[in-house]
Amino acid sequence: CSAIDACKISNGGCSAKAECRRTTPGNRVCVCNAGYTGDGIVCIEINPCLESNGGCDRNAECTQIGPNQAVCNCLKGYSGDGKTCSYISLCSQNNGGCSEFAICNDTELTERTCTCKPNYIGDGFKCRGNIFQELLRDTNTSRFYFHLEALSIRDLAGPGPFTLFVPRTDILNSDPRVKDWIVKGVMAQVLRYHMVGCTSLLYSDLTEITNITSLHGDPIHISHSQNSLVLNNNAEIIFRDAVATNGVIHVINQILVP
Repeated sequence: CSAIDACKISNGGCSAKAECRRTTPGNRVCVCNAGYTGDGIVCIEINPCLESNGGCDRNAECTQIGPNQAVCNCLKGYSGDGKTCSYISLCSQNNGGCSEFAICNDTELTERTCTCKPNYIGDGFKCRGNIFQELLRDTNTSRFYFHLEALSIRDLAGPGPFTLFVPRTDILNSDPRVKDWIVKGVMAQVLRYHMVGCTSLLYSDLTEITNITSLHGDPIHISHSQNSLVLNNNAEIIFRDAVATNGVIHVINQILVP
C-alpha cells in the first residue's frame, strides 16, 4: 500500500492562488499564497488600500498594483513620497506670481489671491504706487525723478491728481541745454512745465482737448499727427497711460520748453 497524495490532483481542490500542503495520508490543508486571503479553497487578492489608506498619507491616493501591493501618490496641491505629503503653498515661492507690492494669500488647493498693498493700486499681479515711485521704477522716467529730487521739487507729493509728460531718460541725458538750465537756475521751471495739476488725463482724454495749463503756468498745445499726439508741435507721446495712485505718466521724445 502507498500513501495517497491529496495534493496530486487539481492542487488538492485548493484555490489556484493557494498552496496545497499534505498532512497525513489522504489529507491536506490549503493555504492562500502571500498577498491573498481566504480559507485556501477560495482565495481573494488583498487590497492594502482598503485599510488605513494602505499606509499612505491622508493627503495621498493609494493605488493597488498587485496582491497586497500598492503605491502612494500625493494629491494635487501636496508634495512628498506619498507616505508623507506636505501642503504646497503657492505663496511660498516668488510671492505666488503676485506683484512685489502685493500680498499673496493661499485660499484653496492650488489657488491663491493677490491683493495690492495699502497705498498701491492694481490687480495684484501688477501694482503701482504714487508718481514718485513709478518715475523711479521705470528706466524711461528715472532721470526725470532724479532731477526732481536734486531740485527738491515736491509739487507731486500730494494726493493730486496730476498728469506728467516726461522726456525719456536718454533725451534728458543727451540734450546739452539741460546743463545750461541747471547752471542758470531755470531747470525747476522747465520741469514744472511738464506737469499738469488737478487732473489725471489719460491718452484718450488728451485726444479730446487742444490746450492744457502746466504747473509752470504756461499752456501746452496738443495736436494730432499721423495717429499720434504731439505736444507743442514737437514732442510726441511714445509711451502712455502709466497710472499711479495720484496721477498718470506719459513719456515723450522731446523736452518741452516754456
